[in-house]
Order: sequence, then structure tokens, then C-alpha cells
Amino acid sequence: MSAVTTPPIDLYYWTTPNGWKASIMLEECALPYRMVPINIGKGAQTAPDFLAVSPHGKIPVIVDPDGPGGTPITVFESNAILQYLARKTGLFYPAEERARITVDIWLFWQAANFGPTLGQTHHFRIYASEKIPYAIERFTAATTKLYATLDAQLGRHACVAGDEYTIADMAILPWAKLWERQGQDITAFPNVAAWIDRMKARPGVQRGFRLKPDPEEAPPGRREP
Repeated sequence: MSAVTTPPIDLYYWTTPNGWKASIMLEECALPYRMVPINIGKGAQTAPDFLAVSPHGKIPVIVDPDGPGGTPITVFESNAILQYLARKTGLFYPAEERARITVDIWLFWQAANFGPTLGQTHHFRIYASEKIPYAIERFTAATTKLYATLDAQLGRHACVAGDEYTIADMAILPWAKLWERQGQDITAFPNVAAWIDRMKARPGVQRGFRLKPDPEEAPPGRREP
């Protein structure tokens, strides 16, 4: 009797902090997937085919052919992808309600505060054609405050949402590892620095960060753990 082959999940992806969240989770869960490169530097996120799966034109997106009830499902928004895959596999998302709420709190903290603020810091410090001192100072200072909040939490626990590694860590790490670009002194946040080192030592995290599309690639790449 032949073994049942699990169809791969399509991962619409580019190398950004939000893209890394999805690639890390897929690697950590050892789910078969194929990478569909969306070159955001060339405007691929505005193509009609991509907007059909991501109405807001943002990566990452996954299309799981084996969704709930055995029918395909499309999931966009990076933290929704983390929650979906965690529920699908039963991994990295505690079943006990209080523990799950704690994970959700930090997922929303990342989505509402850490990611957007650090993204604006990247923009005004690195990408903006006009350097605006007020914007740079404002967002850099706000980023420092967020790192202080994270450092305090990691002073109490080994991982972001407690002592177990969860999707909350996967959501925050891809942004936190870019602290230099955000004008931060990581030595001021020793708990964050130690946590980053621990997270980056995980093989699944390393594989997720290594996933890099060819900028000239048109057809889907493929990565099947």
C-alpha cells in the first residue's frame, strides 16, 4: 500500500520580517510547502493574481490544499497564519486557555505595536528619501520603549509568552533580530539579547531565515522539509 502524500502548502513569500514568521513556522512544524516568490521590490504584490489571495497586497499568504474539512483555505495576515498552522498541527500554541490567552496577548502586542512601530523606524531611518529628524527621533524612541517592555517580560520568562517556545516568539523574533537597523543598543536589553541568541540557535528558525527566493525567479521555488 502506498503512503499518503500530504499536498504542499503554497507560501507566497518575500524576505521580510512578516515573511520570515511564516517560513519559520512551516519549518518548525515540518510541513511540506512550496515557496511562491512575490518580489515586492518589483511590485509583484500588486499583480491581480496575488491580490486574489491577498486583498491588501501584503505577504505572506498561505494556501493550504488540505484545509478544514479537507478543502483548500487561503490565510493572509502573518499572525493569523501562525495561529492557523498552530491549530492545524497542535504545535507551539498551548491548549490550556489561560496559557493560550497569554500567547494571544503577545501576538496582538506584536501586530499592533512592535511590528508597525519598528517598520516605521526602518522607513524613516533607512528608506525615506527625505530624512526627517522629528520622525526618526519619535519612532526610534518608541522602539526603545517597546524593547524595554520586551526585555522586562523576558526577564521573568525564558520565552515571550512564558517558559515554553510558542508562536509569540516566532512573531517577534524576525523584527527583534534587526535591532541595529532600528537604532537600538542591544546591550541595554540583555534579556532580549540572550533570547535572540537562543531563538536563532533553533534549526527550524535557521532554516526559516535561510529561505531566499531568486530575485529573477518567476515560477514557484520549492522547499519541502
